[in-house]
Amino acid sequence: MSDAARAAILTLLEARREGATICPSEAARKLDPKDWRARMGEVRGAAASLAAEGRVVVTQKGVAVDVALARGPVRIGRATEGTA
Repeated sequence: MSDAARAAILTLLEARREGATICPSEAARKLDPKDWRARMGEVRGAAASLAAEGRVVVTQKGVAVDVALARGPVRIGRATEGTA
């Protein structure tokens, strides 16, 4: 897991309104605009770590999921009371 990926996720979420989510690809693009696809595993790992700490919630089709087990697109949002 990368501190840079964690920081990218948290920075993007801070810039969003309360309740908004980001796509992991946004954080990957922030890390490496040209080769962002290569950073997706790193970003998903950082999201898993942040979720385990209760700082974010990862969802798929609006339902909280374990990003390590999720297949397909996910969204990352700020954890709120009762979501983490």
